[in-house]
Amino acid sequence: MPHHQTILTIATRGQSLVEITREVANIVAGARISIGLATIFVRHTSCSLLIQENADPDVRRDLLAFFKRMVPDGDPLFAHTAEGPDDMPAHAKAALTQTSISVPIANGRMVLGTWQGIYLFEHRHAPHQRQVIVHVFGDVS
Repeated sequence: MPHHQTILTIATRGQSLVEITREVANIVAGARISIGLATIFVRHTSCSLLIQENADPDVRRDLLAFFKRMVPDGDPLFAHTAEGPDDMPAHAKAALTQTSISVPIANGRMVLGTWQGIYLFEHRHAPHQRQVIVHVFGDVS
């Protein structure tokens, strides 16, 4: 079974949802796998991955607001503040979401729903360079 792996470097601009669907779709297409699976993995502990609606930008805004309320920066509950008041909240948000997602491939393309997109969810305030591993495997037509 053929495998293909690529590392994407994603620049973030602070807390945000950065859509990476197109980049991942291009990797899947280049792998020439007709049926299989794409695994997307982020190599960090203060950001995460989501599959979420990509039609209405209010969804991204609302998700950011929800996570800010659920895990506020500077919460005195947290002792780990080595990199600032958003340090441990970023780790907690990553723990509540996921660092790896899998998407089936059929006919050489990811099988996402009509309004689904793949997002890197940056939980830190400062800009970062994030590495995302895209591993594609399956059968070649």
